[in-house]
Amino acid sequence: MSTVFIPPQMRDLTRGAERLAATGTTLREVLRQLDAEFPGLYARVVVDNAIAPGLAVAVDGSMTSKLLTAIRPGSEIHFLPAIGGG
Repeated sequence: MSTVFIPPQMRDLTRGAERLAATGTTLREVLRQLDAEFPGLYARVVVDNAIAPGLAVAVDGSMTSKLLTAIRPGSEIHFLPAIGGG
């Protein structure tokens, strides 16, 4: 199992959960598995077969934009929304 950390802006989709346990060998598989339990999560993270604009993803501390990024048991996945300002 991997641990997926959900930012406050996305917790409306996870019934308020801050962390979720997930299975899958790629980021796409993890997102599909979570979407089965929390409909709409995949669509919030993936747009046009890519990570949504304004969202970054870190897997085990490394930033990625690839849905085929390998996920191992014990991996940590963080979704990082862009911070606006100026």
